[in-house]
Amino acid sequence: MNAQPSFSDSLNSFIADWKNKPGNLIMILHKVQEEFGYISKEAAQEVSIRTGIPLANVYGTMSFYHFFKTEKPGKHKICICLGTACYLKGSQDILDESRSLLGLTEEQVTGADGEFSVEPVRCIGCCGLAPVLSVNGIVHGKLKREDMTKIIADCRTQEQKMPD
Repeated sequence: MNAQPSFSDSLNSFIADWKNKPGNLIMILHKVQEEFGYISKEAAQEVSIRTGIPLANVYGTMSFYHFFKTEKPGKHKICICLGTACYLKGSQDILDESRSLLGLTEEQVTGADGEFSVEPVRCIGCCGLAPVLSVNGIVHGKLKREDMTKIIADCRTQEQKMPD
């Protein structure tokens, strides 16, 4: 049996405040994801218990909205824009190269080592720099497939420089 997630006092208070309000589920799920970076099976079960909303409804909402993540993101989160401008300028090639370099299949978001996650997104809002991606929130633009080797290497180098 999996352990119950440890919700912060802030999250517990938020759930208590929202559990009887209309539209509560989406707000609560946003808050859970904000706290953990994703919504685990255990967290979804706990939301169901605390709100009285059937688990099937919780999962239905989580799967309907693309924003909700059910897999823990990597330490380095790479979001590759597949919006129209980026796609037309080669972002699919950049996505494919990223997955190849990190050993990810199309179905995988996060590598087994938990270091990187690669996620296609619809728009980053930097169409003039197409194709673009963001790494941990930092935007890189006017990319080519071969740029991914350096971007990934830079992430690994930065991590080695950071103190434990």
